[in-house]
Amino acid sequence: MSASLQAPFALSRLPESDWLAQRRIHESRVRGWTDPHQARASRGDSHPVWDFLFSYYAFRPAWLRQWHPGPDVVLQGDESIAFLRWPEYQRTDGGVVLNLASLPGKRRDFVQWLSGLLRAVQQRPAFFGCFGLHEWAMVYRQTPEQVRHARWPLRVSPDELASIVESNTLCCTHFDAYRFFTEPARPLNRHALTREAAPRQEQRGCLHANMDLYKWAFKLAPYTPSALVADCFALAWDIREIDMRASPYDLRQLGFEPIPIETADGRAHYELLQREFCTRGEPLRQRLIQLCDRLLEGTAPGG
Repeated sequence: MSASLQAPFALSRLPESDWLAQRRIHESRVRGWTDPHQARASRGDSHPVWDFLFSYYAFRPAWLRQWHPGPDVVLQGDESIAFLRWPEYQRTDGGVVLNLASLPGKRRDFVQWLSGLLRAVQQRPAFFGCFGLHEWAMVYRQTPEQVRHARWPLRVSPDELASIVESNTLCCTHFDAYRFFTEPARPLNRHALTREAAPRQEQRGCLHANMDLYKWAFKLAPYTPSALVADCFALAWDIREIDMRASPYDLRQLGFEPIPIETADGRAHYELLQREFCTRGEPLRQRLIQLCDRLLEGTAPGG
């Protein structure tokens, strides 16, 4: 191996039986999410809650099922050769390992940007006063034909929905939620959000900022350990349920009891859950920061 590919990081060498077992565990875990989605897709069916995790977050179920070890892990055994179909892997003494030196310059720039975003969000105080009104702002002053999930009824009338939005302060801090606000709703938000300003505006109390940990995890694939991708997906799955239960849609037919954020009790319940998600997201964000740091070291470990 070339000396240029050496680095002072300890390697973990996984015997074939060990990493095959880890791969089976990962696939079994992930299939609990992907198999029902693919079964619905094969029937031409859709789900207003769960499909979002496979459409908006455009990481294919097959990619989510694929297991990767992450940096500094040498996969031993004959079957490890299959990983060489990804250009990010290389042969090393005794097996196959991710070659961090293969990270293209453009992708390195993204990792640097992401590291800055994650650190900014990590250091900024969490805010818990939005009460999920972003979903209401996405329906505000729309006709029934314009509503995104038009197959599903609203649990309040359009006039009631407008009154709830107008009597509360919209204080969304997440651009990718804000950009789906209706035109009449955007001026009501406390902040005029832009994608470029996201590192200065996003904060870790936001449900969508914590859901996006899954997006950042898969955007670093195949360098991301698949256990981290799956952990981030699990958090996004749980957040998505609460996001839609707090929305103006009536999804009781699907088994989702509303969280009535238009009431004081509903807002208190929502904030409690929001705080729990913030706590769950913090170690995942830190693991992603550590992964970014490792990728930015610039060289892969030797054998």
